[in-house]
Amino acid sequence: MIAKTIGSKRHKALIALLIKERKVAGLNQTELADALGQYESFIARVKSGERRVDVIEFLDIAKAIGFDLKAAITMLIPK
Repeated sequence: MIAKTIGSKRHKALIALLIKERKVAGLNQTELADALGQYESFIARVKSGERRVDVIEFLDIAKAIGFDLKAAITMLIPK
């Protein structure tokens, strides 16, 4: 059975990672949304935890921000 992910510890860690990496890249929410071809509200909903990010979106976000995808995934795997 797959547990609910929104609001989970790992979901919160993913959001924190995305926010941190976006800021390190010097992008604001609007710039990231533009790079993804999305509205700023998409980024805001992800940031607030209202929206779950699927794998394809995660890959696209990583590419747009420019962070190491493999390192990010490793950080999110529970020990």
